[in-house]
Amino acid sequence: MLYWVLKWIVVGPWLRVLYRPWTQNMDVVPKQGSAILVSNHLSFSDSFFLPLVCPRPITFLAKAEYFTGKGIKGLFSKMFFTGVGQVPIDRTSGRAAEAAINTGIRILKQGDLLGIYPEGTRTADGRLYRGKTGMARMALESGSPVIPVAMIGTYEIQPPGKVRPKIRRVGIRFGEPLEFGRYEGLENDRFVLRSVTDEVMYALMELSGQEYVDMYASRAKALRTEEGRGESGDEE
Repeated sequence: MLYWVLKWIVVGPWLRVLYRPWTQNMDVVPKQGSAILVSNHLSFSDSFFLPLVCPRPITFLAKAEYFTGKGIKGLFSKMFFTGVGQVPIDRTSGRAAEAAINTGIRILKQGDLLGIYPEGTRTADGRLYRGKTGMARMALESGSPVIPVAMIGTYEIQPPGKVRPKIRRVGIRFGEPLEFGRYEGLENDRFVLRSVTDEVMYALMELSGQEYVDMYASRAKALRTEEGRGESGDEE
């Protein structure tokens, strides 16, 4: 219920007026049945604009930190993400990652839409980074089509670290569905999973126009932090 209240009454109307989101090729989203919407991740606001324009509810696998914060802010965050149907996932271990994948497969086998950011975190510099293979495993085990989705302009309105977003138009571009039935029965083959993931990331690169970096986004962020510390040390 809260999902629809936020979309049509509380948040959605303001977003439509202020940001005038445009869409391209949204007809590829099936009117019923499961599909995985695989998106680049430029900004915190991505999780608002994609559900806003999609006619069907999307369940995202959200990081557990959104549900475990303390104080008033933590309570509000938990209420919001729970109310809009998001599912918390623990990313701290291999066992936790396996549980997240099984949760995604369960959602897909219910015939729902699942939203995934395969980079695992927001980009720090606007570029597209290497995808993680959990998405491929979910696609192969559930038999669901993968729909690449490119968020356009959300990095410019609210890059990581910026609290107040700028007002400018944003877009959501949907790519043609990708089917991977040719790999049936190979969902545990790591080479197949990497091949599927790379194919999806290439489609995202073509769709978004982003520069691609063959490195995990989390690793790129860690390197940036290390470089920042090194520069501080040099100044001292």
